[in-house]
Amino acid sequence: MTPESVVGFAQEAIKVTILVAMPMLGLGLIVGLVVSVFQAVTQIQEMTLTFVPKILVVLLGLLFFSNWMLQQLIDFGRNCITQIPLYIR
Repeated sequence: MTPESVVGFAQEAIKVTILVAMPMLGLGLIVGLVVSVFQAVTQIQEMTLTFVPKILVVLLGLLFFSNWMLQQLIDFGRNCITQIPLYIR
């Protein structure tokens, strides 16, 4: 394995990781901002008010995006397995 192939493999792994995590992180960020604005307007400083909506939205997003996320991970794994002969050289 050449250093270029190791760097290319690492870049692809990081890209897939970010791509798969982005929907959940984005949904959590949006809900967090909405809840923060709601807390600022109403002056309610309840800690559970921030966590429960985020957990629910992330779980719903996971249900919605799970097929796409799984397909991305399967494609990456298949690509890694098919390139094993190239890594051995």
